[in-house]
Amino acid sequence: MRTGLRRSAALAAVLAAAVALSGCSALFGAPSSTSTPTGEDVDAALEPFYSQVLEWSPCESDFECATATAPMDWTDPEADSIELALIRQPATGSTRLGSLLVNPGGPGSSGYDFVAASIERLATAEVQASYDIVGFDPRGVGRSSAVSCYTDPASYDEFLYGILPGKRGSDEWIAAYAEANAEFAEDCLDDTGDLLEFIDTESSARDLDLLRAILGDTKLNYLGYSYGTFLGATYADLFPQNTGHIVLDGALDPQTTSTDVSRTQAEGFESALRAYLTQCLAGSECAFSGSVDDAMVDIRALLDRLDASPLRAADGRELGSATMTNAIVLPLYSETTWPYLDQLFSSVKSGDASVAFSLADNYYGRDTDGTYANNANEAFTAINCLDYTGDSSLEAIRAEEAELVAAAPVLGSQLAYGGVGCAAWPFAPTRDRVAIHAPGSADILVVGTTNDPATPYRWAEALADELDNGHLVTYNGEGHTAYNRSNDCVNDAVDDYLINGTVPASDPQC
Repeated sequence: MRTGLRRSAALAAVLAAAVALSGCSALFGAPSSTSTPTGEDVDAALEPFYSQVLEWSPCESDFECATATAPMDWTDPEADSIELALIRQPATGSTRLGSLLVNPGGPGSSGYDFVAASIERLATAEVQASYDIVGFDPRGVGRSSAVSCYTDPASYDEFLYGILPGKRGSDEWIAAYAEANAEFAEDCLDDTGDLLEFIDTESSARDLDLLRAILGDTKLNYLGYSYGTFLGATYADLFPQNTGHIVLDGALDPQTTSTDVSRTQAEGFESALRAYLTQCLAGSECAFSGSVDDAMVDIRALLDRLDASPLRAADGRELGSATMTNAIVLPLYSETTWPYLDQLFSSVKSGDASVAFSLADNYYGRDTDGTYANNANEAFTAINCLDYTGDSSLEAIRAEEAELVAAAPVLGSQLAYGGVGCAAWPFAPTRDRVAIHAPGSADILVVGTTNDPATPYRWAEALADELDNGHLVTYNGEGHTAYNRSNDCVNDAVDDYLINGTVPASDPQC
């Protein structure tokens, strides 16, 4: 789940069995080069989409790829259509349980790339043996019909990394921030066209049902991480009768407002930063000294210094507090990447911006030649602006900043001003932020990590409680998401559910 610190603090921000699975393998043979749609009864206008046959071809060395077609506007399916890019690894075992669609989060992250590059990370060997693992780029993302806002990398650099005039939070600074976001919104509409109106999460959830049917699955099996939990919960609410095995890891609480998200994330990243500093100060090469509180004060002072006097990199870009915050946040997603923070703080304190820009470039998908590898950030903003309402009045913006600073004194102000990001967006938000109950769904497994900085644990607790058939699996630890990256307790609970249809009798507290 991305944080959008430069543009908008709103996130959307990386994963049930109604019947027993015994004997189901007889329904599935080895996957063929073409799909066999379920043939279910749908409205006449939707029939050409639900009856389409996928043609799989070899790609990415060991995978198969296909392209599906979906309505651009689900309320008017006979108008324009869009393309959805798919990649799959066929089940490696002899007993197939169907397809498992996966979404890595974002919004804006590529499920195609996730499967191609991280198949071992996203699911255990046992799940890979049982399911065709299917990644897809949601509408607006990557290889699917995609959002495009900038064709000139230098202009995109200025938008993402440029130093705004005036003191951060001043009227001058807010006006410049609003103008930059208004120009971005206009460019997105110019470059993307009509599609920009129809990349909301509900439309993507309807795409999921289409993919389920043309893959030949009567029930959706789904593994969603981070924002992908919101997509999965939305699907369950729209199509409860079609839910199969749905795992939501690193959950987003659907009823949170953009300000709630910003505040909770500020608290989460601040908590993770303190956990990192506890470990750092116990070592011999930490860039800080004294107590954790002392180090937090030093970090806040460092951010303020970078605003007052940005640090110039070799390529001419200037490091201000916004880019530095992105560089800090990225390694906080996982305890395994905390060593990058050692390098970051040491180098910036010595006047070297190279590590900071390397991390920030990784965050934004910027290559070393100055081009951008994907459209994740453009899609992130476009999807969030349709999914979240926000108050862009100066009074509301100042109130949000005060609330975030009170909750997280070091990082709170860096995640504030989210209401500005979508103020000039050409299309109004399409949904209210309300709880999702999904009455009539199959059992749904919700996985939460107690010190997850991006999707705090209380969101997982809330979603599991809100869902009529939600079941919580808690990982007591650090990092963003837990399945196949924490411990055997979590993996066993998820695998037993996906493969055998068994939900824990109670939270296993892994």
